[in-house]
Amino acid sequence: MTWQWQLDGKVDTGVNADVFDIDAVDNDASVVSALHAKGKKVICYVDVGGVEQGRPDSGAFPKAVQGNTIEGWRDERWVDVRQLSTLEPIFAKRFQTCKDKGFDAIEADQVEAYKEKSGFPLSQADQVAFNRMLARLAHERGLSIGLKNALALIPQLVGEYDFAVNEQCAEFDECDKLSPFINAGKAVFHAEYDVPTSKFCPTSRRLKLSSIKKELDLNATRETC
Repeated sequence: MTWQWQLDGKVDTGVNADVFDIDAVDNDASVVSALHAKGKKVICYVDVGGVEQGRPDSGAFPKAVQGNTIEGWRDERWVDVRQLSTLEPIFAKRFQTCKDKGFDAIEADQVEAYKEKSGFPLSQADQVAFNRMLARLAHERGLSIGLKNALALIPQLVGEYDFAVNEQCAEFDECDKLSPFINAGKAVFHAEYDVPTSKFCPTSRRLKLSSIKKELDLNATRETC
C-alpha cells in the first residue's frame, strides 16, 4: 500500500498513492470527495497533543490545560492529557469535523507528551488513557485511527489502533518496533526526511512498511521505495 503525506500547500490529488494523509482544517469536503473519486482513502491530520494558536478552535482550550511551548513550534503548547473530561468534547468535535468532511481515518499527532517537557507531571499511564480515549472517539464515529510514533506504547495500544504513522524509524534504527502492527495485519505509514531511499527501502520492504521520503515541511514532494 502506498501513501502520500501532504500538510503544506494545495493538495496534489494527482499523486500516485493509495492513501492520502492531509490536514483537517486546510481541506474541505470537496478535496476528500475528489480523492475518493480516484479510489483513494483519506486520513485526517489532527494535532491532539498541543494547542496551536492558529487553529479556529484554539480558544476552546482553557488556560489550565495549556502547558509549555512545544520545542520548535513557538505557537503551540502541550496540553495536559490527564484532563480527559475537559479535552474529550474538544477532540470529539474535531473528529466529527473530519467525519462530516468525509474522511476515512484520523492521524492523531503529538501523543507522547509524557516524554516531553510539557509543564505537567505526566506518566505513561496518563498518556495511554488519553490515547485510548482518542481511539474510542474515532471508532464511535466510524473512523479508523493511527498511532503516531509512540513506539514504547505500541504493545499497549496496537489492539486499539488501526494503523501506525511513523517518522524517522530508519534514521534511529528502530523500525523493527513497528512489527506488531504489521503482524496484526495493520498498515505502517512511514516517512524519512534525511536518510536516502537507497538506505531505508530495503529494510522497509523486509518489514512490509509503506515508506516514503519527504521534505520536512510536508509539501507534495515525495520519493517512494
